[in-house]
Formats: sequence, structure tokens, C-alpha cells
Amino acid sequence: MTARTDGPVLVVGTGLLGASIGLALRAVGVDVFLEDVSRGAVDLAADYGAGVPLPADGEPRLVVVAVPPDQIAEVAARCLERFPRALVTDVGSVKQYPLAGLRDAGADLSRYLGSHPLAGRERGGAISARADLFLARPWVISPHDGTAPDQVRVLEDLVLDVGATPVILGPAEHDASVGLVSHVPQLVASAMAARLVPAPGAALGIAGQGLRDVTRIASSSPELWVQILGANASAVVPVLDALAKDLATVADALRDQDRAGARRAVAEVLAAGNAGVSRLPGKHGQDARFASLVVLIDDRPGQIARLLTEIGELGINLEDFRLEHSPGAPIGICEVAVLPEVRDRLERELTTRGWRIAG
Repeated sequence: MTARTDGPVLVVGTGLLGASIGLALRAVGVDVFLEDVSRGAVDLAADYGAGVPLPADGEPRLVVVAVPPDQIAEVAARCLERFPRALVTDVGSVKQYPLAGLRDAGADLSRYLGSHPLAGRERGGAISARADLFLARPWVISPHDGTAPDQVRVLEDLVLDVGATPVILGPAEHDASVGLVSHVPQLVASAMAARLVPAPGAALGIAGQGLRDVTRIASSSPELWVQILGANASAVVPVLDALAKDLATVADALRDQDRAGARRAVAEVLAAGNAGVSRLPGKHGQDARFASLVVLIDDRPGQIARLLTEIGELGINLEDFRLEHSPGAPIGICEVAVLPEVRDRLERELTTRGWRIAG
């Protein structure tokens, strides 16, 4: 693959995102310089192949600031001064906050263009970095009033080189969007997971996939998220207030189920949830609904591969797949999603081949 990005690129901050950007760019032949407040972190990222330490005479064409949110404006301003011919971007998850900080510092905003890759892992640091971290993930490019079209194209080239999909959103639209689809879900997951701390062991022993789905992201770093939420409070608080109102409505209705309209109030919140989830883009960004089939498999090597192979032999495309383990039993619970018109045929064919279908 021929790289679109005109290097060298300087990555400032060699944690998970910074090191992953370096690895992805190096994979397509782009020269990458690395810088971090910790020389040990730079050396570790370099050992993994993410780039080389910034030489004394290094002159990057593009600078990617990959530091914690409360440091972005300061570091980006310093880079704008140090490298007067470079475009500077950052990969923070909030866009208005660093832009305001740069304005207050009197920085040259004509060479700053914020961005945000919507990708990550539960573990951090260069040791967890991956060259394919951004593959097929959205990467927001967030132009402001002083952004020139050619600068957007520079970042689009970088986004495409690391395998991501560029999305253009202004700073305010970006922050409102991630507040709803990323930041509030983080709080919801954490708050629900916190209820598990005093929970009896018997309850945890019967926990199913629903609870695991809701709490999957609750292991994220509290230190990082305090910064993110504080920087995007204006977008997060209205969503939290609306959510709290919905929950209070349900709690009040359940507290007095015999009053007129109580059951309707609960039903309307649940129905609104149905309507909301139906708006989520499905496969390839399309609003498509699939039919599910639950197949029970023995917990031994080769069973998942056999199931997927046989579905392929039937000429049926697998749209989605989820695996859950049955507590206390050597059984895997595979939920496969297919187009509704082939669901019944798949059930008949798999049953004929000896597969056990739940329900």
C-alpha cells in the first residue's frame, strides 16, 4: 500500500493511541518521530516499532498530540511554536475545550485542526498498542473557522492510511454527539457496575450477557474519564438530566403500580427504548434489523468453527455473532443474526445437522 501521508509525522504522547498511530503509519511506510515527557515511554514505543525518538533536527510535516485532555491545549500550543511549518492535530475525545484553550493562549489556529479517533482498548500504554486499532473505525475531523480545505485533506490522508473512516463534524456537533453516544454510556455502565459491589455472590453467579453488555466499558480509567467528562460537561449534563427524569418516572410508577397510568408510563419508556435502538446503524451503516437464532454448542475445541462453516455451506450470510457461556455448565450459547427471510430455513437446516436450538 502506498502511503498518502507526507511525513515525517511527530506523535507526541506514546500511550495506547499515540503508539498505535505510530505503528499504523509505519506499516504503510510513513516516517514517524516519537516524543513523550517520559523517555522510557518513548523507548518502549520505539522498541515496539511505533517510530524513532525525535531527533534534534527533526522537522515534522504533521504533529499528532496524543496526551490527556487537560494537557492538549498546552502541548499543542507548544508544538505550533516549535514547528512553524507543521499542521498540528490532537486525538482527544473533546474538541471545544482544547480549541478554547488554544484561543486563550493566542496560538496560531490557522495550523491547528482537531480530530478524534473513536477507537480504544480497556488496557493502555504502548504495550497494548496495535497497528489495526483504527481499522474501519470512525475518525472525526473537526474543522473550525480558521481551517483551510487543504488541511482537512491532510488529515483525511492520515485517517485513510491508518485504516479508519473520516467523518467531518464541527467542534460543537462533535462534543454533543460523543456526549450522547460515548460519555453518558460510560457513566451509565459505571453506575450500574457500582451496584455490583455490594451484591450477593448468588446474584453475580446468575449474571447473564445482558449485564455484561451493559457494564462492559465500566473498567475504563477513572482518572482519564474525570477529565473527559469535566471537559464536556455542557453536553453531558443535559443527557444525564433527561435520563434521570426517565428513571425517576419508572421508579415512581413501580412504587405505586395501582395508580392510573402507572403501567403506561413504564411501557412508554420501554417503547421509546425500542424506537431508539432501531435507529442505530446496522451492518455497513444501514438501518437493518436482523433475526436471531440461539444455538447451543459443546464447550470444546472446534465447535464454533464447525458452526460457522456449516452456516457458510448453507449459503447463508452471518450478519452478527455473539457468544455467551452458561454458568456452571460446559455449554456455549451462540446467538447468530441473519436476515429475517432466511432465519427459519437456517433453524431447520441446523436442526437436521444435529445442532441444538434454544427456545
